[in-house]
Amino acid sequence: MRVALLGSTGRTGRLVAAELTRRGHQVVALVRDPARAPTGVVPVVGEADDPTALARVLEGAGAVVSALGPSGKDPDLHRRTAAVLVPAMTAAGVRRFVGVSGAGVDAEGDRKRRRDRVISGLMHVLARATVEDKEAEMAAFAASDLEWTFVRPPRLGDGPATGDVESDPHVSTRSTRMSRADLAVHLADVLEQGLHVRRAPFAASR
Repeated sequence: MRVALLGSTGRTGRLVAAELTRRGHQVVALVRDPARAPTGVVPVVGEADDPTALARVLEGAGAVVSALGPSGKDPDLHRRTAAVLVPAMTAAGVRRFVGVSGAGVDAEGDRKRRRDRVISGLMHVLARATVEDKEAEMAAFAASDLEWTFVRPPRLGDGPATGDVESDPHVSTRSTRMSRADLAVHLADVLEQGLHVRRAPFAASR
């Protein structure tokens, strides 16, 4: 499959690019600087909220994967990107989207453990702009008819893929950590297996 990838130069994005490439997908990555593009991808130069650049990266794609992380310098990045990406995907006929959110972000139907309800409450105070940005991003996709999935991991860390991931569409995970390598593999699994369409599952390394 030809996959349009956003956020490919970040720590998670590079692992996602490598995992998708390893599985035989053609990865077309939107990047600011082609010199920083991960090995094996087709780079398209542009910004994630630029309609012209998005149209180029979406051409011929079967799906979009986003590993865009939070940016303290740009607190509206995800909201702004979604406002452009949703209509761009619709215009290009690309229906499948798999993205990364966070366990602190709330979604309809959540049954969070007490620990996680406390953490979410703190995040809404201490990282309010980031949480609201991610919730607005999800709301933009939820208002569309696209086949979206937002994976919500807890705290991310470095380390190898364990191959042991717990995931649930409503109940928050027992584990409070996830390796970026596990997240990359899980995102690829969600894409290939058509998992959790129009849902925002929690996921973590066991």
